[in-house]
Amino acid sequence: MGAPDPARYAPNTPFPPYRHAPGRTPHPRKHPDGHSYNTEEYAGPPLTMENWRENQAYLYGVDLFNYGYWWEAHEAWEGLWGQEDKRSLCRGYLQGLIQMAAALVKWREGNRRGVEKLGGQARIKLERVDGENPVYMGLRIAAFIREVESALAVAEQVDPPLLRLS
Repeated sequence: MGAPDPARYAPNTPFPPYRHAPGRTPHPRKHPDGHSYNTEEYAGPPLTMENWRENQAYLYGVDLFNYGYWWEAHEAWEGLWGQEDKRSLCRGYLQGLIQMAAALVKWREGNRRGVEKLGGQARIKLERVDGENPVYMGLRIAAFIREVESALAVAEQVDPPLLRLS
């Protein structure tokens, strides 16, 4: 029996009909049968320390991540990431989350090399954020890194790590 479903941060936004598994499901954006085919890229407000509690793209990405839609979470955050200055702390944070979600896609595939590469890159970015702000956009960075690394260290599927915002 797994853990209970985590709380939703963007409960009014429905989940896609499937979790994309590269090579096994239609590519969500490129394939006509994809769940996000012909959808617009995110063009809403940038993510800031002032709006993270209301920023639907960020919060929906957290929900997607917490429910195992890791490819989709990475897509949700990528639009926010692209709006950031290349040297901003927020850009590094979002890139760390994107890479961690990608590492979990590799984990689900059983691709240890991909897990180690992407997980390591994500950790470096998130540790930089933690060094400046241990609780960033509601996330306790060090605790999240520990939880993810604990999950990624085992080959079999366990309860996946969660983004818990406070």
